[in-house]
Amino acid sequence: MINDEEKRPSPEAMLKLARSEEDQTKQGKLRIFLGYAAGVGKTYAMLEAARQRSREGRDVVAAYVESHGRAETDALLEGLETIPTAQIAYQGVLLPELDTDAVFARRPQIALVDELAHTNAPGSRHEKRWQDVEELLAAGIDVYTTVNVQHFDSLKDIVTQITGVAVRETVPDSLLDQAAEIRLVDISPDDLLQRLREGKVYVPEQAAWAVEKFFRHGNLIALRELSLRRTAARVDDEMRDYMELRAIPGPWPAAERLMVCVSGSPFSERLIRTTRHLADEMNATWHTVYIETPAGGKHARENRERVWKDLRMAENLGAQVATIAASSVADAAIEYAVRHNVTKIVVGKPSKPRWREFLLPPTVDQIIRLSGAIDVHVVSIVPAMLKPEPAVATPKKVIPLSGYLASLTLVAAATLVSFLVRPFLEPINMVMIFLLVVVVAALRLGQKPAILTAFLGVLCFDFFFIPPHLTFAVADTQYIITFIAFFAVSVIISSLVSQARERAEAVRVREVQTNSLYYLSRDLAATADIDTLLEAVLKNLGESLHARVAVLLPEGERLTVAAASKGIHPSSKELAVADWAFRNRKEAGHGTETLGSAEFLHLPLQSSGNLLGVLGIKLENEASYRSRQTRRLLDAFASLTAMALERVQLSRQAEQAQIHVLGVLGLRVEAQLLAPGAHEGDPVAAEVEV
Repeated sequence: MINDEEKRPSPEAMLKLARSEEDQTKQGKLRIFLGYAAGVGKTYAMLEAARQRSREGRDVVAAYVESHGRAETDALLEGLETIPTAQIAYQGVLLPELDTDAVFARRPQIALVDELAHTNAPGSRHEKRWQDVEELLAAGIDVYTTVNVQHFDSLKDIVTQITGVAVRETVPDSLLDQAAEIRLVDISPDDLLQRLREGKVYVPEQAAWAVEKFFRHGNLIALRELSLRRTAARVDDEMRDYMELRAIPGPWPAAERLMVCVSGSPFSERLIRTTRHLADEMNATWHTVYIETPAGGKHARENRERVWKDLRMAENLGAQVATIAASSVADAAIEYAVRHNVTKIVVGKPSKPRWREFLLPPTVDQIIRLSGAIDVHVVSIVPAMLKPEPAVATPKKVIPLSGYLASLTLVAAATLVSFLVRPFLEPINMVMIFLLVVVVAALRLGQKPAILTAFLGVLCFDFFFIPPHLTFAVADTQYIITFIAFFAVSVIISSLVSQARERAEAVRVREVQTNSLYYLSRDLAATADIDTLLEAVLKNLGESLHARVAVLLPEGERLTVAAASKGIHPSSKELAVADWAFRNRKEAGHGTETLGSAEFLHLPLQSSGNLLGVLGIKLENEASYRSRQTRRLLDAFASLTAMALERVQLSRQAEQAQIHVLGVLGLRVEAQLLAPGAHEGDPVAAEVEV
């Protein structure tokens, strides 16, 4: 019995298996034909497997297959049904793309989709082809697809370092994890180079360029090793799952958990990919955390788009993403790590000059000092590995001259007051007058004007009140210590006061958001019908976010505009985007990677698994679409709206059920009263008769 207990799978393994089987029943299976370079035979292997499935009686169609004019590939396409491509007009040219609607209409068992990492033409439903594949899988269609190993996000930097060629088209590693099967298509680098020379991969002109830039023998060996290692890691994962499910004894150490801190800098993208790569090697879960401090508020506003892209990329790579508001980056990072049982923190090596580290210790050093038992991995960043970004015209920062002029005025006032009280006070006591104006400057003008006030205060105090007068010379060297202490205390006071102001501003922003949610929830709780509820949604969202809003509810087989802000009339295109968001239970439209050309951001209204409609929002400020805080607030608004709609619908259904029950009871009483002999011996009827 003891042996049976030991061999029994753990509850976690059984739950994992149940979830896996449930996911497989809900969506199609993905099979990836993985190679290390163009020309290894991925498409050929995919078509051979497809023909085998077709001979077995499976319904197979070629949704999008790129043969590149190779005769042997075209021969394998014969006999397979091919779905016509969608023709997307771009700059006067028609570009062929995967027609997902045609695939849905045909609804095969297996769809062949070549070149998973392809970027769709502008105007397509999705930006990337892998998003089209995800939609096909969600509809229950099995997909066979091809991709090279260098296109996976976590390996992008490694491939760039090896080959010197930047990989621009990438796919998230989560697709590799999601795949039901990965088939490695492999040939030796010598054979591949021979195929290249024979013109079986590219035309002669392209082949010569490819051999010179990318298809070098050393590059191919390295890429081949990456593909073999990635496939071996997948086999190792399957082996671990098999051992865990069948309770095969072995060493089972505590699970590793990694965390990477990002700041929106150009280095954050590499840190995220490095952490994903480490997580794969350790078979560990990982977190990506962005910590927003009051002092970094202006920087965050200027850099919010890059931060948003970094967090979205981390989500696509499989990370758990979190945004934290805190006054200290190091304290917040360690607190999050401890709360989530993180075992390793990944940070970037400081790039600031050493002399600045003496004045302000780097965040990395603070994290290492506070980390305790948590390991800290410091990643070196090579600037040459960063891809050049297009220059963005940013407005020059306007120097607040009025604040500095006010500093001069405060110092002049302090000097005048000191002259007036000079007969009654010792020079050392006059320092308090200058210290007072430093505090006033910090409260009213900010940190930099306050530091200027302190500096000018020291100069005026020395020039006018320390003998010898009207000169910067000092007869008593003890006053030098007074000057240094006065300036240091002034800087500390101005810094503390400035931080207090920034924290107060952050609290004010949080309070505004909290009040917005409170007023909406209060108004929604007081509504008893849908019309009043929708009016409350339009009013609160419009005032809180300075947005124009449309609420779309299902009516039969389509969505209709149930309520909209004044002057809002969604076009047929917006209705189509809202319909896509409704049917796929995903956000779409402006600010997303799905149908991003739309004017509105469309959020599905779902509560407890029930899909109730779509919330369309058009924000006045374009940057708000990339703000993490705004998106969280929008998600909260959508959730509250969905719950309120569900409550009103349930209340209406309960009233209708009650009316139906009362009607049935009334008919029964009437039937009893009118039935022959119903009054005899019937106390209820007797009472009615009386």
